[in-house]
Amino acid sequence: MSWDWQVFCQDTITQEVAQSCFGKGGDITYLDWLLSAWGWTVSVSLLALAIALVVGSLIGTLRTLPDSPWVVRLGNAWVEFFRNIPLLVHIFLWYHVIPAIFPAMKSLPGFVLVVFALGFFTSARIAEQVRSGIQALPRGQRYAGMAMGFTTVQYYRYVLLPMAFRIIIPPLTSETMNIFKNSSVAFAVSVSELTMYAMQVQEETSRGIEVYLLVTALYVVSALAINRIMAFIEKRSRVPGMIAAGGGGH
Repeated sequence: MSWDWQVFCQDTITQEVAQSCFGKGGDITYLDWLLSAWGWTVSVSLLALAIALVVGSLIGTLRTLPDSPWVVRLGNAWVEFFRNIPLLVHIFLWYHVIPAIFPAMKSLPGFVLVVFALGFFTSARIAEQVRSGIQALPRGQRYAGMAMGFTTVQYYRYVLLPMAFRIIIPPLTSETMNIFKNSSVAFAVSVSELTMYAMQVQEETSRGIEVYLLVTALYVVSALAINRIMAFIEKRSRVPGMIAAGGGGH
């Protein structure tokens, strides 16, 4: 088996090895392709993560509201719906079905539809983690907030949620990594992300081993970066002596 790492320096049109692996003067190499696609993968992942965090935090909070059974049921329905549909099917629903039901969405780029699909899919998992984080807090936290005259919104905002998010940073790290890896299924609806371009480069050059080794390295670098960033956030937000206790029920 021979290796040909110069494949990444080949011009995408002429197939000739360029002087630089980073195209100049209008030339585009396969390395340019893959790095550009990596940028799209990062964009899809970050935007989907933003949606997942906002929606997941809201749904997770609603599922712990006291004396609000119908709101809790609504939150539970959201989680069960999105958690029980495979991601690929979910993306197909957003790409093919929802624009057919709502014609105004036909003008949206596939990139946007995939971001919403991936964001809502992950929001169900984050909602479950937020709920668990809130319920892991001692019940006295809620009573303390009520004793200070906080409204329900205030004690969730200033007391429960800040502490709950500190507890769930480790599982949020896993979800952040997962959302980055799950973005690879976007190739199924022709979104120009890393996996799609890797397949195209492999088809044009027949150098699948080199191509997928580079793609693997890019995913590993991304995962390691996420891990270190989340570890930094966890360290900076840690409250000395804080231990989650049982007996929640918020």
